[in-house]
Amino acid sequence: MSSPIPAQPGVLAPIPPLARHLFFSLESVEALPQALDALATQVDGGHCVAGLGISLLQALDAKVDGLKAFPALSGAGVDVPSTQHALWCWLRGDDRGELLHRGRALQAALAPALRLVQATDAFRYRSGHDLTGYEDGTENPEGEEAVAAACATDAPDGLRGGSFAAIQHWLHDLAGFETLPEAEQDDIVGRRKSDNEELDDAPESAHVKRTAQESFEPEAFVLRRSMPWADEQGAGLVFLAFGHSLDAFEAQMRRMAGLDDGIVDALFRFSRPLTGGYYWCPPLREGHLDLRAVLR
Repeated sequence: MSSPIPAQPGVLAPIPPLARHLFFSLESVEALPQALDALATQVDGGHCVAGLGISLLQALDAKVDGLKAFPALSGAGVDVPSTQHALWCWLRGDDRGELLHRGRALQAALAPALRLVQATDAFRYRSGHDLTGYEDGTENPEGEEAVAAACATDAPDGLRGGSFAAIQHWLHDLAGFETLPEAEQDDIVGRRKSDNEELDDAPESAHVKRTAQESFEPEAFVLRRSMPWADEQGAGLVFLAFGHSLDAFEAQMRRMAGLDDGIVDALFRFSRPLTGGYYWCPPLREGHLDLRAVLR
C-alpha cells in the first residue's frame, strides 16, 4: 500500500468560511534563505497554503519542471492579464480578525526578503456559490480522482505531493448581470440557477461547455477552490485551481478566450480577470513545508 500523499492539506480540504490571499514580491535575495526558513516553519499547509512563484525559484537558482510565469492572453475583445508574484499564501479560517493577525505575523517573518504587495479577503457564499447565485465547482473531482488531478502522485521525494496553483481575481458586473432574464443568465453559465442542472441545449459559448474538463484532449481536470471577494473596488471571484501540472488550467483558459475555435466564453459578458499568477505549492515533511526541491 502506498504511503499517503504529503500534500498541503488545504489543497484538498473544502473551502473555508473565510480566507485571506497574500501576494509577495521579492525584495532581497540575500535575506531569502532566512525568510524561507520562517516560511517552512510557519506554514502548516492547512491553516495556510503557500505557493512559490518562478521568480523566487530563479533567485535560488532552482527549477521545478512545469512552473512558469502566468501567460498574458488576448482574444476577440478579451484580455487575460499576468500579474505574477514571487510568493502567494492562502490563509484559511473562520475569523477575519484572526486571519488579519496571522497575515501580519507572516508578513513580519518574511521581511525584508519578501514584501506584501496585495492582500485580498475572500469568503464562502451560501454553500459554495459564486456571487451570481450559481454553484461553483460542481464538476470538481472527488476522492482519489481529486488527489490525482491536484497533486503530483508519481514523483520523487521533495516533489511528490506538490501542486501547481493558478490564481485570478475576476471582477463581476453584478448590476449588469442582474438585468438579464434568468434564462439568459442560465445560457451564459450553462446551468439552471434554480436546480444547478446542466442545460443540454446551452449555447456553445456557455461557460460549462467551454470548460467541460472531459472534452479536452487530454482531459483537463483541475480541483477548484474559488471563493468570492468584495471591497470598495467591486466584487467578484478569486478563482483558484490546483493541478498536478498547469496544462489543464491553461487549456481551459485558452478555450475560454476563444483562442482554439474563435468562440469566446460567455462569462466575459459580465466578468473580466484583473490578475493572473502561477505558483508551485511544495509538499509537507514532518508537518512543515518540504523545500528540498528548491534548496540545495
